[in-house]
Amino acid sequence: MGKIFIAVLIVTITMIVAFSVIEQTNAQNASAIGSSLVVDGNSISVSISGEITRSGTYLLDINTSLSDLISVASGTTSNADSLAYDTSYPLVDGLSFYIAPKYDNTDVCSLEPITKVNINNDTPTKLQTISGIGSAVASAIVSYRDANGDYKRIEDIKNVSGIGNATFEKIKNYIVLRNA
Repeated sequence: MGKIFIAVLIVTITMIVAFSVIEQTNAQNASAIGSSLVVDGNSISVSISGEITRSGTYLLDINTSLSDLISVASGTTSNADSLAYDTSYPLVDGLSFYIAPKYDNTDVCSLEPITKVNINNDTPTKLQTISGIGSAVASAIVSYRDANGDYKRIEDIKNVSGIGNATFEKIKNYIVLRNA
């Protein structure tokens, strides 16, 4: 019995060490991919978080898109809401992207997707169904959209008067850019 326990312990420790080495190698490869895209100092620094495999800040070539950033960050999770981001969005230095979830991460048993509103075509009344968005802010969202065209990323809603970082943090999981 004691020999079996020792054998299981040795195998367990070996697997932990092996997985640790694999994880470090993957992290180095992800960094190397981002670094290899630097061309003649013409690079940008962009961040990504949310439903992404490897959240972080990456150094990429100036002529890249959100699709490239997602690729370098090892892809999105299965819970990523593809209606809340546009992979063709061209990257600009200093931007950050949040990949919103389809399902509520705090309710692991949930089978129903999060109810969301479309900031590019829903009415002020529909926008007000989001907690934290009152009539004045909902009207401001529509006015900004009418004056500037469609929102290209959910973070652009922070350009609307009355929506700062705190409000964005509260609503970011409840907005999308397009319908299915």
